[in-house]
Amino acid sequence: MGKIPVQKIARVLYILILIALVCNVIALYLVPMIVAVGRIGLPNGIRIYSDNGLILDGESHMILAYILGSAKCWSIGWWRGFNSYQIVLSCFLLFSGCCTAIILWQARRVLSTILRGEPFAPENAVSLRRAAVFCFLIAGAALARVAFSVCYYQSPRPLATYNALFVPMFAMGGLLCLVMSALFRQAAELKAENDLTI
Repeated sequence: MGKIPVQKIARVLYILILIALVCNVIALYLVPMIVAVGRIGLPNGIRIYSDNGLILDGESHMILAYILGSAKCWSIGWWRGFNSYQIVLSCFLLFSGCCTAIILWQARRVLSTILRGEPFAPENAVSLRRAAVFCFLIAGAALARVAFSVCYYQSPRPLATYNALFVPMFAMGGLLCLVMSALFRQAAELKAENDLTI
């Protein structure tokens, strides 16, 4: 029996989610270096001495500079030398990145049941409920960061940033996941009842 169209779409989405998960993990590794660079731009000040004596600077070897710079940030403690705003930004990005990785993992689990041909498995309700919890955690972290930024800058300008947009966006995402979780749970119960009557 061939795959139904939903399974074909689920296969593509499954691959895209795996790619997003890998990119998310790479971005988590690079967070301290990106925050350390901050508004300066490229890490031009980073000098990397290779084994053959060549000096690699941030402009000509940006990717290598970011990778090795992140390794240095993680090895010495990424928060050293950061001001309070950079520490809050780093914590927010790391926390949100970890939550996003878990949300993507739960989406992968839901798609894997669809690919198996069991879309109404009870585990889908559990996965969507977990995703909802982490959506709400990101919304809470974004709200805390916006509040911190308003106090730090003593200005309402942070209310007009992408961070302020994260609060309702992830709150709505969490509510949507809760609704979908309830629907999947109810569908799984109906399927179980139908299987028993047959």
